[in-house]
Amino acid sequence: MFAGRELAVSGGGGVWLVRDMVYRALLAVALMLAVGSWAQAQVRDGKPLVVATLLADTSVVVPGKEFQAGVLLEMAPGWHTYWEYGGDAGLPTRIDWELPEGFVAGPIEWPAPEAKLEPGDIQTYAYSGRVLLMVPITPPAELQGAVELKAKVSWLVCEDICIPGDAGVSLRLPVAQEATPANAAVFEEFRAQLPSAEAPPYRLDWKRAGGLLRLKVGGVPEGEAIGLFPLPAENQIVGHPKSVGTNEVEISVDGPFRGVLAVGAGAARRAWVVGDGGGTGQAKAAQPVEGMGLWLALFYGFLGGMILNLMPCVLPVISLKIFGFIRQAGESRWRILSHGLAFAGGIFAWFLGLAVVIVALKSGGTEVTWAFQFQNPWFNVVIGSIVFVFALNLAGVFEIVLPGRAATAMESAGSASGLGGAFFQGVFATLLATPCTAPFLGSALGFAFGQSAAVIVAMFASVAFGMALPYVLLSAEPGWLRFLPKPGAWMERLRQFMAFPLFATLLWILSVLGGQRGVDGVLWFSVFLLCLAYACWLYGAFCGPVGSAGRRAVVLVLIVGICVGGGWWTLGQKFAGAGEKSGEGIDWVPFSKDRLEREIAGGRTVFVDFTADWCITCKFNERTAIDTPGVRALLKEKRVVAMKADWTNANPEITAALKSFGRVGVPFYVIYPAGDAANPVVLPELLTESILVGALREVP
Repeated sequence: MFAGRELAVSGGGGVWLVRDMVYRALLAVALMLAVGSWAQAQVRDGKPLVVATLLADTSVVVPGKEFQAGVLLEMAPGWHTYWEYGGDAGLPTRIDWELPEGFVAGPIEWPAPEAKLEPGDIQTYAYSGRVLLMVPITPPAELQGAVELKAKVSWLVCEDICIPGDAGVSLRLPVAQEATPANAAVFEEFRAQLPSAEAPPYRLDWKRAGGLLRLKVGGVPEGEAIGLFPLPAENQIVGHPKSVGTNEVEISVDGPFRGVLAVGAGAARRAWVVGDGGGTGQAKAAQPVEGMGLWLALFYGFLGGMILNLMPCVLPVISLKIFGFIRQAGESRWRILSHGLAFAGGIFAWFLGLAVVIVALKSGGTEVTWAFQFQNPWFNVVIGSIVFVFALNLAGVFEIVLPGRAATAMESAGSASGLGGAFFQGVFATLLATPCTAPFLGSALGFAFGQSAAVIVAMFASVAFGMALPYVLLSAEPGWLRFLPKPGAWMERLRQFMAFPLFATLLWILSVLGGQRGVDGVLWFSVFLLCLAYACWLYGAFCGPVGSAGRRAVVLVLIVGICVGGGWWTLGQKFAGAGEKSGEGIDWVPFSKDRLEREIAGGRTVFVDFTADWCITCKFNERTAIDTPGVRALLKEKRVVAMKADWTNANPEITAALKSFGRVGVPFYVIYPAGDAANPVVLPELLTESILVGALREVP
């Protein structure tokens, strides 16, 4: 019944072709990894790695009265599943309910986890032994007979390797007007481990020092263990708690902290939801570093500025400046000094400008931190584009060539050897320096952010002085340049080599964007970078000095069109919406062969989406072509059953359905038209909204 016909596709464009090539490669790797993991099986030594059981805290269901259901996961010795925040790796357990009509399930209530240090210094938060994940269930007010609760439970279980697993669980309960407790012992055991929203019975002393937050827990009996587990907000960057003293932990966090504090061990262990407002989840104002005077803080800022020159995110640009010194080795002493001073001027301009912005924001009541500009995804888009164009220039894709008098007029200000070029290299170096909190710099800035405007400006000036000093000294003593190699043909190779550290810096910026805008954001920004690369190649290939003025004019117009049009489509239309969730989604039905046959027998059109969480193309299609207002409206209008075949974890029934069409992977989309289900319509893997809408409009 699964054989079908292909739907022809027209159009598509170069972007779709490139994306298809990239995604096919990624999909092949992801599919092999997923199938390989599943092939390990969920059994070791004849015993399952995880046993899932559905329990309830009541013997009967009372109409309209809330009760608790719980999925009990019992793990094999040495294996563990994950908390709601897995840490550096891991996925939380997921419960997909199939409840009778009128029943409502609440969120999972997560007991306090354990901290585990995995091989490779990977910190995770997990459960071993057994855990009960409780969920409040509210039945309808009108109910009789008996009810059956069903759920699909999916987990990731790990030891030295990680294996995805799932199980269907069910529980049948009678309906009555009075209930008695059931499974009391196991529910009481794990309810005691649920984090309480009330303030803990201990003194919580929170102190901030730049991006570091320190918690000291007072009143804890001697010998009692304490644990702090972060619960970061979406896109928030947090580190992992480290013990720094008796009942004292430290964690790096880029905003208000929220997490779980656990005290004790075994059955006596208790937990509370806490925040750096002392258990309320509200952050206190940043406090000055204890015992730090102004002059010591300024000295720390100076040292931190010097050390910034050694940070990975600064070295690429610093290397460019060193290369500039090499090129200038044959010039006059005054010219070399003037370049060094111009470079230092760029450093001071950026840091003092940043200080002014911070003072203005603080005056307006906004809480700001070091490197706050990198928390803005649009800033990362701009700086990432600049880094990419710089790298292409170094790699030799294009050269900036200005004709006639323009070249003469701008040579000193805009070229690599001009004072203007040196100034802007200093600005660019600080753009990349600010996310790196060097030693001494964190405590110094923590002190400054809580002080007056004058102290903030002085602190940033101190940091700028520390960063700029080595270059001023080097330019003031050009004799030191004799230790550098003599200029020659090798310089062109060195220049090309310098492009690779900038490409590495771009990867770091993309990783930041991934946390802010997700995979879609990285994808669409990468498409814009492709447009930039094409524009730079056009400039390098056709705008050289030997080309005619007419040809250069045409190419420049084309370049502007590519950059503006590509930016509008990829950044304005796609990137801007990346990471945002739609308020109204499609009402998906889990795939099963029996359910599909029942819907077809009932004369309804069925749209089946074969997908997986690890399939990037699937997620892209879902965001841009499936879960859109037009498709949602059409599905509702035509009363189409939307069925999701989730192949994230191996599913023999879904695998068989794919094989019946001769497919071995996802994405895959098929429509079974009402009245003609024997001839299903197969849609292309590279799906667009117009293709899906057109296919749906053709069905009865």
